[in-house]
Amino acid sequence: MTSREQARSELLESELEALYQVSRVLSHSLNLRETLQAVLEVLHECAGMRSGMVALRDPVRGESIVRALHGGVPVTEVSYRPGEGVIGAILAAAEPVVVQRIADEPRFLDRLGLYNPDLPFVGVPISGASHQEAPVGVLAAQPAAAEGALLAERTRFMQMVANLVAQTVRLAGRVGREQEAIAAERDRLRREMQGHYGFENIVGHTRAMRRVFEQVRRVAQWNTTVLLRGESGTGKELIAHAIHYNSPRVNAPFVKLNCAALPDSLLESELFGHEKGAFTGAVQSRVGRFEQAHGGTIFLDEMGEISPAFQAKLLRVLQEGELERLGSTRTRHVDVRVLAATNRDLETAVAAGEFREDLYYRLNVMSIRLPTLRERVEDIPDLARFLIDKIAAAQDRTLEISDGALRTLMRHRWPGNVRELENTLERAAIMSEGGRIDAEALALAGLSAETAPGATAPAAAGGPNSPSRLGHPSSPNHASEPGSESEGSAQGGPDRTPAELLPDPHDPHLDERERVIAALERAGWVQAKAARILGMTPRQVAYRIKTLNIEVKSL
Repeated sequence: MTSREQARSELLESELEALYQVSRVLSHSLNLRETLQAVLEVLHECAGMRSGMVALRDPVRGESIVRALHGGVPVTEVSYRPGEGVIGAILAAAEPVVVQRIADEPRFLDRLGLYNPDLPFVGVPISGASHQEAPVGVLAAQPAAAEGALLAERTRFMQMVANLVAQTVRLAGRVGREQEAIAAERDRLRREMQGHYGFENIVGHTRAMRRVFEQVRRVAQWNTTVLLRGESGTGKELIAHAIHYNSPRVNAPFVKLNCAALPDSLLESELFGHEKGAFTGAVQSRVGRFEQAHGGTIFLDEMGEISPAFQAKLLRVLQEGELERLGSTRTRHVDVRVLAATNRDLETAVAAGEFREDLYYRLNVMSIRLPTLRERVEDIPDLARFLIDKIAAAQDRTLEISDGALRTLMRHRWPGNVRELENTLERAAIMSEGGRIDAEALALAGLSAETAPGATAPAAAGGPNSPSRLGHPSSPNHASEPGSESEGSAQGGPDRTPAELLPDPHDPHLDERERVIAALERAGWVQAKAARILGMTPRQVAYRIKTLNIEVKSL
């Protein structure tokens, strides 16, 4: 074998080993700069290609910027304008450039100060996604010796490496663009959430609500544990959001969990996480809610519903910030601010032994009580208009509410608080004609005059104060008298059911259709009289007869 053949054989062997090492490097990391540096190290060590350099084209500036460099010189902002120097020529022509001797090439700028002017130089383009696209960069290096006869082999080898690198560069570019898009979307959503849960979006000007706002403003800036108390539907979760999004932890996670929704066995896994194989079905490890909220805030709703056995497990993480996943003995530390909420009387639960006293005092650091809607009646008009705007946006229509409807809303007791108010308005919006919510639409939504607390709320059917026992013909004070309607009916009038046997239209167990039929039965199917029984107008009764598909009887 001649010396030339021997050199070619050795070169081929070293290049195969280098290609193998390059492929391994490219599969290890998505950090582009680290990956490119490692590729240049392989070229130097395995293939004898010294002073490797990768320049990538900036799609915005149009320049080629050196992103990786081998040779002990730190990478600085070295760039080449389009068509400038050897690097610019490679990108412009999308073809390799081989220089037999650097000193003889006038286009060589040597801005990096790395190369031996008496040795060759090989530069190849890093291709784009297709042949039609411009190259995304340049891979270049200098052979260790002036073996001019083998420059063709070295150029082909550099092209193979450049093709492998091109895939990584394109992938890194795509990942980078997606990360930028995700970051932009995250920032947009974060701004939207901050705006959505700002104090200006919590409706209320009564004294009770102003006190809540002041407490929230003061406690939001600290890491104090907060216990939110109040009936269901008073807006405890909304206040929890407001505390988090107006706190120093605003850029960290906000994680929430309804503790009443899960049994203890699942609740422990959900909050603390579990290791693979900790129980049947645990096919992989899982991070719990406390770890997810590390650095941020966790909101534990319905805290009063957890069992005493689980309360002891929860106490440790609240006191010490330490937890162990199910199936693990490793203690993990978490930095989490705790916001808890309950609609139970915890003091009574502690006295009854249903809630741990030490956990109660750990949670009750800062207690904020949210008033019921019946305690802030003056806020109902503003709340109703705010909710109407929200419903209109969801239904993509224009909605308005009449003053009469607002008066009706203010007379209702709202046992379900703001949540019930919102549901009622949504039903009324569906039933409204032309997008105007009036008293008639509220009645169709199930909020009629007799449900308003301005009048006495209907008692349970059959009770001592039920309408069937007060002021109806079945009462002794309404015994049949000569000439009365009851007597007339019994003495030869139309065959009617006795009034005491008819359904009571005020019975809360009846639905809307049954109530209207009961009133019509009592009124002898006279719509004006039925309207007086129901507290409606004849027009409203006629509308219900039509919409509820009630067959009118002729008596």
